[in-house]
Order: sequence, then structure tokens, then C-alpha cells
Amino acid sequence: MFRRRLAAIPLVAIAMIAATTAMADPSGRVRVVDGDTLDVGGVRVRLHGIDAPESAQMCGGDGVPMWGCGAWVTREVRSRYEGREASCETLDTDRYGRSVARCTVSGKDIGRTLVREGMAFAYRAYSWDYDLDEKGAAVEGRGLHGEGVQSPAAFRADARAGRAAVNRADAPAGCTIKGNIARDGERIYHMPGQQNYGATRISEGKGERWFCSEAEARAAGWRRALR
Repeated sequence: MFRRRLAAIPLVAIAMIAATTAMADPSGRVRVVDGDTLDVGGVRVRLHGIDAPESAQMCGGDGVPMWGCGAWVTREVRSRYEGREASCETLDTDRYGRSVARCTVSGKDIGRTLVREGMAFAYRAYSWDYDLDEKGAAVEGRGLHGEGVQSPAAFRADARAGRAAVNRADAPAGCTIKGNIARDGERIYHMPGQQNYGATRISEGKGERWFCSEAEARAAGWRRALR
């Protein structure tokens, strides 16, 4: 009898029920997957508006020893939130079927906390909600800021295209600082690990160049990129 009744339900209605379930607001006990992904009450949640280093991501370079910053962030998030009760507001569903949500624990926004403490970055490609929180963390050098961190988006792009290896192959031996000329003519240098380092290309025909040290770059009249 139940099967006959279910068969009588239009397929469109079934699809609507499934979509409503997927878009429901998750709540419950937290299991941490990585720095920006949680299971909340058994629902896979991608935290809205933030981007944390990938679990395998390394940070450092230019005098800063290389270290596993991605794994560190995952451990920190797990130590703070694993097993706690969270309430989430679903804002979207991503291409992997995850709920994209703003989640709180004890009334505090998890995403905002992670960005403010320098464990994640504002994901401006999707939201500017945490832009000022990241800028404050960067100015005060909290968390990963100042530790030779590359933006997770740039890290993923480099991993997909193999650009990181190409960048270093193009650089003269020991001279990996990129001297880039902006559209307004300003001369800016990018350090390995900075957010825009991976995406920056050097065109020596345009007057751009490689530097072997920050002192050399500053002496030539170039300023360090803000991120």
C-alpha cells in the first residue's frame, strides 16, 4: 500500500521535497572535516564566506621555515568545535551538494571567529561579509598572517595547473621575489607565500624583474605587496 501511494506522488513533488531537505538549516553536534568544512548534525556544511588553508597546504619561505599550516588550522578548529552544538543558516548549496551555511556555536559566528583570528580568509569571490575582519587580522599579524601563507584559492590553482613549480623554475637561482608593475605604474614586490604570489607573472620586457632579497627590492624603489 505504501509503495502504491509513493508511486502516486508526482516526480516534481518528490524533487521539491528533496530540495527542501537539502536546503534545511542544519543543527546539532559538530564533527570537523577541515578548516572550513563541518558535519553538523550529520549534514555536510561548507562555512559561508571563508576559505581556510587546504589540509595539505604548507606555509613559509623567504627565511620562514616551511610548516604544515593547513593541518594546523584543521587541528585548531577541531580543538575548538569538535563535539559542540551548532546552529546553521543555509544560504546556498555548492556544486558538491554541501550546505553553504553561516554557523554559530554559543551564539558566535564560527566563520567570523576563524577569520578574525587569522585561521581563515574572507572568501571575497562569494562574499564580502568578513572583509574587514581579515584586514584587522592582517594588520595585527594574527594567526597565519606574516607566516608566509598563500591564499587557499591560489594554492589550489597552483596545484591544478602546476604553476608553483613553473614559477620557481623561471626565477634566477635564489631570487624568488617578484617585482611587478601595477596598472597605475606602481612598483610592487611579492614574497613567496603571499596571497597574490602564485598568480603574479613577471614580464621583464615591461620592466618587471626578480629580486634576491627584500633589501634589494626596497633599495630599487619597490614596495612590498600588502597581501
